[in-house]
Amino acid sequence: MSADRPPLTDEERAIYEWQLWVHDFGEAGQEALKAATVMVSRIGGLGGMVAYQLAAAGVGRLVLAHAGDVKHSDLNRQLLMTHAALGTSRLDCAVARLRELNPRLDIVAVPENVSDANADELVSQADVVVDCAPLFEERFAMNRAAVSQGKPIVECAMYELQAQITSVIPGETPCLACIYPAPPPEWKREFPVFGAVSGSVGCLGAMEAIKIISGMGEPLAGRLLTLDLGSMETRTMRLTRRPGCDVCGSR
Repeated sequence: MSADRPPLTDEERAIYEWQLWVHDFGEAGQEALKAATVMVSRIGGLGGMVAYQLAAAGVGRLVLAHAGDVKHSDLNRQLLMTHAALGTSRLDCAVARLRELNPRLDIVAVPENVSDANADELVSQADVVVDCAPLFEERFAMNRAAVSQGKPIVECAMYELQAQITSVIPGETPCLACIYPAPPPEWKREFPVFGAVSGSVGCLGAMEAIKIISGMGEPLAGRLLTLDLGSMETRTMRLTRRPGCDVCGSR
């Protein structure tokens, strides 16, 4: 995280007043958010909620990577998209919505999905990465870049009424390749999900990034939180590093 923390303005103190009251956060935590850059991969139902909550919380800069145009099937869960924007850039629509919420927000908008070709450059701009991509090719590319650059990465996912989240701290915790040495064969680009499920895990992902940036609380480092929103049951499992992992094994 940046050591150069610009002080809060009177307007910012007024906007963030209620979260400034949170124990172990205060002005120091808010200044850390203001100085931080978070990269969010994909800004659909999951990543859009992450970006929205980070913008609302006062993160200073977001790097957003997402290709494609708004489709009808986006509107059941992608809260940064609008009916009026159908057929136009998802990214342009999301940026406009985020700036309506927080006009102080600096946004780096990249109209591409993450790949091996751009992952290093995208991750290099961020203090923390939040992975909301639907495809493991993107997830693995970000994981490799984040581990090699020593950048924390929050991993979020959901399917039907299930959600899961963990935080990877390079050199300390298992990375994504430890947990999934190969893409799960059942993982598809399109899958059944409610917007409320992706929104729920998106809020948790944003909170993980806020904790990592501010030093408040305990991130899910080395732990996997799973939620069944059908039964409202949760589990937290300890994760272990995989010996010989070709991504993080040397760290």
